[in-house]
Formats: sequence, structure tokens, C-alpha cells
Amino acid sequence: MSFSKDFIWGSAAASYQIEGAWNEGGKGLSVWDLFCEKEGNVYRGHDGKIACDHYHRFKDDVQIMKELGIKSYRFSFSWPRVLPQGTGRVATAGIDFYSALVDELLEAGITPFPTLFHWDYPYELFCKGGWLNNDSSDWFSEYTALLVDKFSDRIEHWFTLNEPQVFVTLGHINATHAPGLELRKREVLRVIHNVLLSHGKAAKTIRQNSKRDTKIGMVPVCRIIVPADDSEHNIGLARKEMFTCGDLDFPGWSNTWWLDPVFFGKYPEDGLERAGDLMPQIGPDDMEIISTPLDYCATNHYHCVKVRRDQHGNKEYLKPQIGEPLTAISWPVYPQGMYWAAKFLYERYKKPIIIAENGMSNRDWVHGDGKVHDPQRIDYVRQFLKEYRRAADDGVDLAGYFYWSIMDNFEWAEGYKERFGLVHVDYQTQKRTVKDSGLWYRDVIAQNGENL
Repeated sequence: MSFSKDFIWGSAAASYQIEGAWNEGGKGLSVWDLFCEKEGNVYRGHDGKIACDHYHRFKDDVQIMKELGIKSYRFSFSWPRVLPQGTGRVATAGIDFYSALVDELLEAGITPFPTLFHWDYPYELFCKGGWLNNDSSDWFSEYTALLVDKFSDRIEHWFTLNEPQVFVTLGHINATHAPGLELRKREVLRVIHNVLLSHGKAAKTIRQNSKRDTKIGMVPVCRIIVPADDSEHNIGLARKEMFTCGDLDFPGWSNTWWLDPVFFGKYPEDGLERAGDLMPQIGPDDMEIISTPLDYCATNHYHCVKVRRDQHGNKEYLKPQIGEPLTAISWPVYPQGMYWAAKFLYERYKKPIIIAENGMSNRDWVHGDGKVHDPQRIDYVRQFLKEYRRAADDGVDLAGYFYWSIMDNFEWAEGYKERFGLVHVDYQTQKRTVKDSGLWYRDVIAQNGENL
């Protein structure tokens, strides 16, 4: 059985992870430029100054996408590449780069799916308080308005934020990602509200100013809780846990703290009880803005957590089993998580589902025959896509799937150690080699998933 006829098949990447050209064309600094400068922050001192040199090689990269039959490409704009100070003066060269990229994609028959923010926050705005500053949502709205003005004549699909849970939690609580802060809960709650308000103002700006009919989504990375088996009581427990502001994940990883404001226009009651008097001040129009209507419920999905009732009826999260399959980055392989992610999110938020990232890190290299053989990745994606399609069989409206990533790239604090790409990149020569998985994915797209 295939996916729907209008199913979106794509692949994804992000500006700081592939573009390089960190100080060209008038680009300003990002928090990741600065984070990489401190010894110990990134694996072996790696940084994104060159990355995949996509800034100079984008035409060749788009041609590879075309040859692989990629129908849609999810890329991200670099905020400091177009607004070096974060607001005010526009860097013409940055606008020209993205304009040429969009034109190249359209010429190749590939639909652009840009993300407004994929973590490379302007350093100059960080110096003004970043997401802690209550003006941050207006800064983001100004940035969005610029992109809509320049590109909405050719772009119909927009994502606002990528994985806000990650850049808030790892960047502002754990200090393992840029900007490397360890904030208190009161400050974190303020950051989250400003981030959500930024999303809402961006969505509203797109709706009001787009030159074409448009579709909009936000891309969280939801904490997926799945039942340990198919018993009704464990399914009900998993559903409840997935949409509860629990002790361990509140506020940074709580699904409802991020998604209920976006889709329901209010914070969840159990979260408000936990936050108490630490909540930031909320403006009279804030929740209406945050809940500006979206067209998709998107999420990135890589792994999940299993839960069950033990013999005494108590909740029990299952620990990893000895010898269970793991990807190269040590994430467990549990394809059924894709089914439950789509099913639970669709049940609660009633919007078409997009998996905006899914993929695996593998220890890939160019073999003696000049090819890159990665059967583990093929098997991984096949299993996850089959579970995704199973959700459609149960009535879930599946809108699309983007493989992460189109090419090996800078994987944040892991540097260049982790290879997620369909295309191998030799970082010394910048030579691209399509992996076996890229050729396999081409056939999956051509057959709309019937060959899974």
C-alpha cells in the first residue's frame, strides 16, 4: 500500500550545519559561531566555519537532490546572514544567496520548505538578552517580515521554529548547546513564553503578508511515550504520560507546555500548577497570537520511551535492554515510535502530521569500490516508514516525511563525528558521494512507498 497521492517526500538540512561561509557576504555572528570557539564545547574543537561549503556549492547540491528524486527540501534561513545585527540593516548578499537557492530548487522541480529559525541566533541580539528579552518576539517578527517580503512570491510552505525544546533545554538549561546558559526555572519559563510568542507573531506575519496562499507549521521534537505492549491499559498510560507535564521533563521537554498554547491557546493546567508564581507576565493578546492557526502538526522523531504498569499497577518506564539495537549516536532503534507519535499527536491536535526529521547516524565511509554502503540506514528508514504508514491505515492524516539529512554535516556538539546523510561528504575535499540509502530512497519516492 502506498502513501496518499499528495504525500510530501523530502529531505532536510539547516543553515549552520551545511552552509559554511561564516563571515562572508556581510553575515553577522551567531551564538553557534561563539559557542564553537570555547574549548570543550564541541567534539574535537569542530565548528561550522566551512561545514559542507553549501554556500558556494548549492547548485551542485540541488542537482544531487534532483537526481535523487527529492520532491521537497526543508532548509533554514540563517537569521544573521540576512540581518547581521538581528534587526535593522539587511545584508544584500545573504538575501541574494537564498533567492538563488530558491530559484535553483524551483528550476529542479523541488518545493522549498524553509524553516525561519534552526538555532543560529544572532549574537548581537544575544548580547541584548536574547530570548529573555521581551522584545525578542518583535525582533523575530521583523526578521520574518523581511523573508516573507523577499520570498513569498515563490514560497508557499513555511516552518517557524525547529526543535524549540532542544535550543531552550540544551542551550539555556544544560549549557551543552549554544548559547551555553544555565538559567533558573523562572527564567526558562520566560524564555519559553517569548519563544512561543515569536512563533505566533511569525505565523501571523506570514498569514497577513504572504503574496501566495501559504501553509505553516512549527517543528517541535516531541517526547514520544509509547506503550510497552498493545494492551489497552498500557496504551492509555502512554497517551496520558505523553500529554502530562511530568516531574522529569517540565518545562523544557513537556509536549503540552509547548503544543497546547499553539493549538489550544492556553497553557495546560497541570503545568501552570507546577510553574506557580514563577510564570512570566502574559499579555492580554499573547495566547491569541501564539495560537495563530497552523496547517500542520509537525514533529521531528528519532526515538521514544516505553512505559507500562508493573505487577502492582504502578507506572514504570522501561530501561534500555542489554544488546538492544542502537544507532551510531547510541539512540535506540524502535520503529513503532513513529506509529505512536503520529497517532497520539493526531488524536489530540487534529492536524495533518508531518515528520519533519527522521533518520539515523551511521559509521559511513567510502568503500574500496568508490561507493558508500549503508544497509543499516536503509533498514532503519524502511522500518520507520512502514510504522508511519500503519498510522495512515488507522485513519491518521499523514501529510509528509523529510529524511534527516540530505548530506552529512556539522551535528552541533557532536561536530562531524555523526553522519546522518543520504549523501557522504568528504570534509577535506568536499566531494559528495551518494550512499546506497540515497539511491534506495529515490526508489521509495518514485513508488510512493509501495516498495517498503
